[in-house]
Amino acid sequence: SFGCPELGSYLLGLKSVGGLEFVWELYCFSKLKAILKQTEELLWNTMGVPNFCKTGLILILIVIQCDAKGDFEDFEHPETSISPERIAQFYTETLVQSAGKEEQRCSENVFKARARAKANGKKPSLGVQPTVGLGAALLIFLGVGIFAVGIAQAFQMVRKHVYHDADNLDTAFDAGGKVSIGLTATTIVSQWTWSATLLQSSTVASKYGISGPYWYAGGATIQIIIFSILSIMLKTRAPGAKTFLQVIKARFGSRTHLVFCTFAFFTNLIVMMSLTIAGTAVLNSLVADLSPELAAMLLASVIGGYTLIGGLGATFYVSYFNTALIFVLILMLVVEVFYNPFENPENPFGSSESVFEFIACWKAPEEKMGNKGGSYLTFFSSGGLVFGIVNIVGNFGTVFCDQAYWQSSVAAKPLQGVWGFISGGLTWFAIPFTLATTMGLAYLGLSSAQGSPLLTEEDVMKGLAAPLVAQKLLGTTGEYAMIFLILMAVMSTGSAEVIAVSSIVIYDVYQAYICPFKPDLKDGQCILCSRYLRKQKGDEDAQLCDCKSTAKCEACASDTIARAKSTSTVKPHYTCETHKDYKEYQEHLLNYKNWCIVLCTFLSIPLCLFCWAVNLNLAWTYYFTGILISSSVVPIAVSIMWARATATGVIFGVIGGCAAGMTCWLTYASTYPGGLSLATFVQNTGEELPMLVGNIVAIGVGAVFCIVVTFITRWKMTPEIEEAEWDKTRDIDNPLSPWVAKYKGELNLDDGENFHDRPPLEIVIRKFRAAKITAYVAAVLFTLLFVCIWPGSMLSIDILDLSGFNVWTTMSRGWAFVAAAFIIIVPMYQEVKAILKQIAQNKEDKIREGENINHGENQPLKHTEVLPNRLQNQVYATKHANKQEFIFQRLRNTLARVLAISKPTQ
Repeated sequence: SFGCPELGSYLLGLKSVGGLEFVWELYCFSKLKAILKQTEELLWNTMGVPNFCKTGLILILIVIQCDAKGDFEDFEHPETSISPERIAQFYTETLVQSAGKEEQRCSENVFKARARAKANGKKPSLGVQPTVGLGAALLIFLGVGIFAVGIAQAFQMVRKHVYHDADNLDTAFDAGGKVSIGLTATTIVSQWTWSATLLQSSTVASKYGISGPYWYAGGATIQIIIFSILSIMLKTRAPGAKTFLQVIKARFGSRTHLVFCTFAFFTNLIVMMSLTIAGTAVLNSLVADLSPELAAMLLASVIGGYTLIGGLGATFYVSYFNTALIFVLILMLVVEVFYNPFENPENPFGSSESVFEFIACWKAPEEKMGNKGGSYLTFFSSGGLVFGIVNIVGNFGTVFCDQAYWQSSVAAKPLQGVWGFISGGLTWFAIPFTLATTMGLAYLGLSSAQGSPLLTEEDVMKGLAAPLVAQKLLGTTGEYAMIFLILMAVMSTGSAEVIAVSSIVIYDVYQAYICPFKPDLKDGQCILCSRYLRKQKGDEDAQLCDCKSTAKCEACASDTIARAKSTSTVKPHYTCETHKDYKEYQEHLLNYKNWCIVLCTFLSIPLCLFCWAVNLNLAWTYYFTGILISSSVVPIAVSIMWARATATGVIFGVIGGCAAGMTCWLTYASTYPGGLSLATFVQNTGEELPMLVGNIVAIGVGAVFCIVVTFITRWKMTPEIEEAEWDKTRDIDNPLSPWVAKYKGELNLDDGENFHDRPPLEIVIRKFRAAKITAYVAAVLFTLLFVCIWPGSMLSIDILDLSGFNVWTTMSRGWAFVAAAFIIIVPMYQEVKAILKQIAQNKEDKIREGENINHGENQPLKHTEVLPNRLQNQVYATKHANKQEFIFQRLRNTLARVLAISKPTQ
């Protein structure tokens, strides 16, 4: 006790009872001697004082003397150097090439770069240095936040003054239901571009070489393209549904619905955790003096602000600008690495050849899951293959079980939705493929140029390879570029997740269980009058629903006019006896939606801080996703596509698959040294093989259980049962804006007297058969391409030589440039065209209304055909337009059958 045995005995006594155990651990700190000396004096001067008082005084003394800042960084102990043994695993002075080739020394450029790195006694660079000032970072957050809020307000003004449906609850969650192909693709790209996408893809590139970026991109693209099948199925079998959980509740009841709600919330939770882990890691690595607490609050403020104002549509508009900026920044980094246009002396590259020279002189460590020949330029990578399989399985769960992607499907019409998902998936492929190929390989090249790794293993797993390369090659410009990239990714995906959680809470929790409009409503009954919509067996004489649609309701037209003319903050009450109660209920839900968005946004702050406090590993979280939720993939798919599916079957599938996956994962991990002890739990459970087994078992057992139990519980299937099943899902509708009105042009329908007047399922399926065929063909072809054909062709090459490397990198750059051109030009053109068309339609409606008034025609029904069109975005075509629509529909179907992309009518 530094010459104080009494104090040592006292502290030992406190340690033995757990009173001040952490004081015992303070011996390793430099200031402990001064603390103990002052403590000795304190104890001698307080003889006779109770021990708990002495303990309090010692605590105060320690707090005063301690240099800790009081945030999470106090618990971090980063590595300050890399051992020579670790460096020797990477370092080589000869080219890493295919077996049988003559040994060659590295090029002179490599040796010169390594000599410069050690000249004048320089120490090897290690880690990312936070050089961006806190003030500059705050200005970036403020500027981006204000811009996003402005875009959201612009969207709200468009919906209010052009489409006249800003106050509609459904508009907040489906953006009007007529989103274009380009905007759907943009939204898919932005939602699927997590901050982990930008970081984890570069991490796997730095670990597995060229195979890492491909498996990340290809393994996460096929799910988006396959999801186009579910999109068209949802739009034909449940056109009025706003969430996939509504379909499950309509078919299987409350018990199954609550199970899937739980898995949906788990999915959103994991996505938000991945976002916050990656976002705070990069921001803290680049911005000086930025604490995780402040970063979390800034991110939440930016996300919540514009999402609250504009709802889902605002996220579409903001997503366009986010995606465009992401592609611009990625292309800027690509140009710097492969072209070095400004001859930056800190950039040792400048061409594919120079990048190849450095990577070919850097070995992959000899590990059980390593690369063939120790080369980063080969597809023969067992670790890369395992990552690819886990990536494919895990991302199926992340896409299928995430309401954010169903939201994008709901927001578009059937054909536009299919092409939106296909084009969005192919466009998104360019982001991880090009960014990781560029930044991950550049990281390996820079490490080779220095002669030692630039990051510790822990920092690599945090995803800091891309920020480091940006900082080394572009300096402050690169740092700002990475901050913008991460901020754009967190904004887009974060807002989509907030909207997804809010829609589930509104439609599947609050509206279904907490405050339903009619708690005693039975299947097949009208939500307005509680009468049956169709004749029931055994009760054929029962009176059926005859509620008029709002487009044919004179009282609704009068209410609309009265509320439009009112200048008061409090609008007049509705007077329509049929619809007034439900309209007021919808307004109540609209207000509740705002509170729900605010609450979900603020809950992301403690989630972010929790992830940071427990030092949650980004790679571990990414791998674990599939084990937890991939068992729900097949049950969700069959609930939309298979009439035979039963509640028992889907519950057995989702719960049985999850339990089996967890069991196999933990059992395999327990065989590693240390087992599942607290010290080795994260390390052992994060190994590739246990994660691989857990993911495959989860999705496989979930599928088998679901199908087998379904056949056990429903072996006999008749057309009547099938029709009854899909009638349940087609009854999901909003009587104020029925789905028939939105698809009237595509289905070539006239106005119906009642809101539930709808065409038979066979007609709807036949009308959208072209979109269905397109989705199936694209899903099969691109799955074969990305999973079988492309990787198989790469296995014909052992290790890439310079010409092969040039082809590979040129392909990645070309894909990025084409994708950027599509995603920047097409959505803007289509959206501007749609708005101008709607403005012209509004002018025609106003002229027609004026002509009716001038002719003295007092026809209320005539007004109801005009006003609701402008106010609820139910623009119906004339008979002549319907004839044109029919001709174009037939032409489009014919072209689609020969797999030619046709331009859909607006």
